[in-house]
Formats: sequence, C-alpha cells, structure tokens
Amino acid sequence: MKILCLLTLILLVAPRFVSPANDNSKKSLFILAGQSNMSGRGGVDRDKWDGIVPPECRSNPSILRLSPGLTWEQAKEPLHEGIDFAKGLGVGPGMSFANYVLAKNRSLGPIGLIPCAVGATYINDWFPGTFLFDRMMNRTKTAWQDGSTLWAILWYQGESDAINKEDANKYKQRLEQFIHDVRSYLNMPSLPFIQVGLATGMGPYKNTVRKAQFAVKLPNVKIVDAKGLPIGRDYVHITTEAEVHLGKKLAKAFLGNF
Repeated sequence: MKILCLLTLILLVAPRFVSPANDNSKKSLFILAGQSNMSGRGGVDRDKWDGIVPPECRSNPSILRLSPGLTWEQAKEPLHEGIDFAKGLGVGPGMSFANYVLAKNRSLGPIGLIPCAVGATYINDWFPGTFLFDRMMNRTKTAWQDGSTLWAILWYQGESDAINKEDANKYKQRLEQFIHDVRSYLNMPSLPFIQVGLATGMGPYKNTVRKAQFAVKLPNVKIVDAKGLPIGRDYVHITTEAEVHLGKKLAKAFLGNF
C-alpha cells in the first residue's frame, strides 16, 4: 500500500517528456536504479539528513545529473532529490562513483548521472509497463538525445524481495529478465550492468536473494559486494561512509571493463 501511494504521488508530479534544455555537450551517461540504498540514506536518521557531504561526494562542474524536470544541472547530494520522494534522502553511491571515475579517467567527462531509484521497491516494480521502468527509459532516452554515450546501469535492489520466500526464490529469474528488458528496450544487448550484493535485508531471506545475485552469469554483468560495509541504526540502510566506499567499488568495477 505504501509503495502504491508513493507511485501515485510520483505520477501526479512527474514531468512530461521534454528535451534537455541547458547542456548540449556530449556526456558519459550512467543510470542509477534500484531502491533506497541506491537513492541514498547515508547520514539520515529519523527521516532527517545531517547535511554532511564527504569530500568524495563533492560537487564538480564535470558531473551533471538529469533533474526531475529532465534538464541537466550540476549534481549534488542528495542526488535523488525529486526522484525518490522519501521523507529523508541523504548520501548515496552516485557522487563518489562519478568523482572516482573522473579522477581515474578524465576522458570520460563530463559525466551525466541519471537518477531513477525509489526506496522500498520490489524488482517486479521495475518491469516494462510499470511506472518505474517507463520513467527510467524515458529519462535515459531524453539524456541520450544529444549524442551522449550510455556506459552502464548501476543497480542496488533486492532488500524488499527478501521479505517473502516466493519473491526471494524467484529473484534470479526476475533479475535476469529485468536485465534483458533494459538491454532490449535500449537496443544495447551488451550494456554493462553492475549490481550490488546485498548487505542488509528487510526480511528473513536476504541470503536467498544474495545467492541469486551472485548466480547471474549473463555477459557484461558484474557484482560488487556491500556485505561488511557499515550499517546504520535502522539495520536496513548503509551509512555515509559505506555509501562512499560502495561508490568507489562500483567505479572500480566499471573501469575494470576498459
């Protein structure tokens, strides 16, 4: 019910398709998708963000984000503001990822981040025809209009699917279908897909979902493990420190492709 209400709210305020208006330079594009640990809860306690931005997550003129209104703007924390409508948004892995990539390979700049993650979502909420999938594709194709290059999708999701045994048991099949759908819709059969192995779970079947994640053997699919990273007091969301470290791990996995 909470997810339904959340998606209804997003639909009411979601912008119609428009072209990016304020930056026509070609960019290296990355989709950020999944649930709350991707959209960012680092530094959030009782739905309030402490406002602390680590140096690794600093703003950079060469790092842009596609706004909720589908225009380019300089990226800053919280990166998913206006995309994930949770009460408390904080630090996620996106900014540390982008800063690390730029530091190691400046030829990839400017970087264009496409935030799409929404907390508490199930993988079934991301199939074609759903609001989340369609919005992600619309945002990606809008970002693509200037001839920019889409390099990868970063995916951190699965905590919700650890609640129910049936969902957990079907996670591998559903994740592989999701990867296929994204690549098919974008006509990019080899699009790199970098997922995060769960560190936390909202239910008793976290290990079942983790096993499913690591069992995916599709081409150009990589996994970085969040297990062992610091976890917040709610035992669901990883900390700011963990998000920074995770962003670097994602960047290393991406750069390892080249």
